[in-house]
Amino acid sequence: MPRKPIPTLSGVFTPTETPAHLARDVIESALREAIMDGRIPPETPLRQEEIAALFGVSRMPVREALRRLESQGLLHIQPYKGAVVTALINQDAMDTYGVRLLLEPEALRLSLPHLSDTDLADASARLAALRKTRDSATLARLNREFHMALYRRAGNARLLYLIEQELEQEERFLRFHLSAMGTGHQARDDHEALLDAARSGDESRALALLRRHLSQAEQAIRHYLADQDNAESPAGDAPRTAGEPK
Repeated sequence: MPRKPIPTLSGVFTPTETPAHLARDVIESALREAIMDGRIPPETPLRQEEIAALFGVSRMPVREALRRLESQGLLHIQPYKGAVVTALINQDAMDTYGVRLLLEPEALRLSLPHLSDTDLADASARLAALRKTRDSATLARLNREFHMALYRRAGNARLLYLIEQELEQEERFLRFHLSAMGTGHQARDDHEALLDAARSGDESRALALLRRHLSQAEQAIRHYLADQDNAESPAGDAPRTAGEPK
């Protein structure tokens, strides 16, 4: 299958003059949003000179913005090639769900007995908004806020910080496992059932629902990656034998 042409950044951003004291944050935010919403697809090279010219700045704030984006897993910097946008669905996606499976049930267990009517109403409002939106950035934010509303009374600030970090990582590929992987309706049903269990204070049911929700998303990513590997393998490749390098 031929690759889609990689767009130039001049087709994504309108040239502008950026105040020097705002340059790093403006460039980071603009690139991040464009990567997240698909305007800058995976494997796109991000050249410092081009970005600096588009934003009317020197290369220094561009370099700093790219390093920040690399720390967020949105790109990787290759020797002699520079920054390249990473695939949104990769092993990191499965790793994210593996970490969430370890952390979030514990946060929910700790939080559940202390959730107030206000907390539950907050979670319900986020869920209602999730049903109405189709914007991927808004979906990601509301999804994070829904989960955190149920965990916020855990009484462990470090645990909540780690969970929120993982939820922010999930934003990179949320739109894939809601659309390309066909899990949108399942995610909505899971959220509604989880909120219902939280309202009733049914700890065992709530924890089982959360674990199933996260496990199913992890499996969807696993199958997606396997399908991608199969699609990219040349026709006629001999099957691997046990112990053969992958």
